[in-house]
Amino acid sequence: MSKILVPAPVSRRRFLAGSATALAAAGALSPSKLWAQETLKVAGIYTVPVEQQWVSRIHIAALAAQERGDIEYTYSENTANTDYPRVMREYAEQGYGLIVGEIFGVEQEAREVAADYPDVAFLMGSSFKEDPSIPNLAVFDNYIQDASYLSGIIAGAMSETGNIGMVGGFPIPEVNRLMHAFMAGAKEMNPDITFQVSFIGSWFDPPKAKETAFAMIENGADMLYAERFGVSDAAKERGLLAIGNVIDTQADYPETVVASALWHFEPTLDAAIAAVKAGEFTAADYGVYSFMKEGGCSLAPLGTFEGKVPEEAMALVTEKEAAIKAGEFTVEINDEEPKSM
Repeated sequence: MSKILVPAPVSRRRFLAGSATALAAAGALSPSKLWAQETLKVAGIYTVPVEQQWVSRIHIAALAAQERGDIEYTYSENTANTDYPRVMREYAEQGYGLIVGEIFGVEQEAREVAADYPDVAFLMGSSFKEDPSIPNLAVFDNYIQDASYLSGIIAGAMSETGNIGMVGGFPIPEVNRLMHAFMAGAKEMNPDITFQVSFIGSWFDPPKAKETAFAMIENGADMLYAERFGVSDAAKERGLLAIGNVIDTQADYPETVVASALWHFEPTLDAAIAAVKAGEFTAADYGVYSFMKEGGCSLAPLGTFEGKVPEEAMALVTEKEAAIKAGEFTVEINDEEPKSM
């Protein structure tokens, strides 16, 4: 996940009311068809470095689209939320047809900018849904609960103490739903398993994440859920195991990271590119393209842990994965803050 600032708690009703007021003050928006471009100019605006887990998946997908010749791509990283609306305007003024980014910490301001540029398509990571009154802004999020659930099955089978430590950035929906799915998967293998859950209040603070993980290990955890960088380092130093999130870090931790839930942004971005080029981009929730049946997430190869996970667990992973892809099994989406249990 990739946001530097977290907005103050706000209800969906209060947020939408504020947006409506701002839009009304700016004047009614009339629907407009976005310009179709043969070689689409795409700009990415990120609040953290492109190496960070969540943003890296967007960046990689954009580079792949550029390599295919579908788009021309540029980006800004480490953009503060206070500066975000200005950068959005600059790219819009420069003729970019599609702007991709994450507006979790600047929801209302970003939507007001999008309303000012109806001929530019905005595809933004958001905790809120699309607004039909801003037809050129679509939202997305990393709905990779399917893969998180499968990684939980493996974790539940590999934990000997039945005590798993989980370190997250902030308790927001984008993190919460993945943790809950992971916990549900682990309980498939061990209904009595317990979890230590903690949030470090940062999207990028490896030392703090590492220290939090050490405390969980001292409290009996023998398996760690590494939602943040730094957790796998703690597991490695103590000779324990970890489960990765969003990206595959096993190459860096070959004896530590058993499995990872991977996010593939390509289906999301490719759908948006096609819509813009066809002149059909509109307000929509692109989050569905992160589902496993859409190719938006997967369980990373076991690699160095191939053959080391109990057969019972792998059989269940195979069974559930097939059911998910066939639409016969649905992993619950729970956005509530997870608690230690």
